[in-house]
Amino acid sequence: MDTVNSGIKQDSNFLNLKEIPQNKVRSEINMLLVPGETIVQCFQTVRDQVIFTSKRVIVVNVQGLTGKKVSYFSYPYSNVLYFGIETAGVLDIDSELIMTFANGIVLQFDFKSRVEIKTICANIQQYIL
Repeated sequence: MDTVNSGIKQDSNFLNLKEIPQNKVRSEINMLLVPGETIVQCFQTVRDQVIFTSKRVIVVNVQGLTGKKVSYFSYPYSNVLYFGIETAGVLDIDSELIMTFANGIVLQFDFKSRVEIKTICANIQQYIL
């Protein structure tokens, strides 16, 4: 299976995704949304962001020292074959969301332990199933 490095999967809990309010999402994201598409949940590492909308997952990967180079990846829910979550444990303090798409791409997002991974799952399954 091919995988895509979204720039989000990290080994350090310091760099795992934490939830942010919608007003902290990069301003250019609103220009990428199509009519009727709404932001459901937003997460951020130090500079990168993952935005779950009503139609897709948008991954924003900020690159370089200055952060002027930015990549935007769009993964529509219509192409998701399956997804799964792993909750945080005692020794494994982060939780994970894994999404597999019809073209073989696999995304893995690592979240800080205090993020409610089951809520993320409940939100996206409304649009996937």
